[in-house]
Amino acid sequence: MAATDVELTTDQHVTTVDPAEVPSAAFGWSGESRTTFRVAAVVVIIILLGMLIGNHSGQVENLYLVGFAAALAGILIYDVIYRRKPR
Repeated sequence: MAATDVELTTDQHVTTVDPAEVPSAAFGWSGESRTTFRVAAVVVIIILLGMLIGNHSGQVENLYLVGFAAALAGILIYDVIYRRKPR
């Protein structure tokens, strides 16, 4: 049977990675790159809107493409406005 004891900790979130624990941290492989994600989002938005030019006759495809592009643009704008502190 599992224990019901609760361990109380005061640990805080780690803001940096110790290279001794993760050797690739010295090369920049740990963490997130906001700029990379933002550039990738803009590229995906351009690709989605570029797919509007095609040989399809229905408008349902266009609605999905514009909807996903708008949702991604909204997330990108939200991220730029409400930039959070790094973890």
